[in-house]
Amino acid sequence: MLTEGLAPSEVARRLGASVSSVLRWRDAFARGGAAALAAKPVPGRPRKLGEAQCERLWSILRAGALAYGFPTDLWTLKRIAHVIRKEFDVRYHPGHVWKILRRAGWSCQMPERRAIQRDEDKIRRWKRYRWPAIKKSRQTPRPHRIP
Repeated sequence: MLTEGLAPSEVARRLGASVSSVLRWRDAFARGGAAALAAKPVPGRPRKLGEAQCERLWSILRAGALAYGFPTDLWTLKRIAHVIRKEFDVRYHPGHVWKILRRAGWSCQMPERRAIQRDEDKIRRWKRYRWPAIKKSRQTPRPHRIP
């Protein structure tokens, strides 16, 4: 856009960037060409689990906690940390496992708290027949008469 003659302020407005960023990009392009504008990797500690390991972890998690040998089908951060340690010999604190899950686009979910013995048909019948009989009836309020 700058080579087409647009002002840095107009380029910044169109890209939603600051003018100083546009000027910095212009100077970098002048020094090193298009290669100078390429994205640079973010420095930091390398990941403990590689992509292949993460794919294997996702398949384990998709199969369910029961399939892995846990007594219920609920994945907790502590259980996932245990799986990572057992399968990949990598230690993760349960409080940091969510970072791995977020990488896969997973989010924190809480199971509904319902009794296993719950009988939906009995509940529907109770709500339809029994509840109206014991519920207080609503009386229409009447204005007070002044003698």
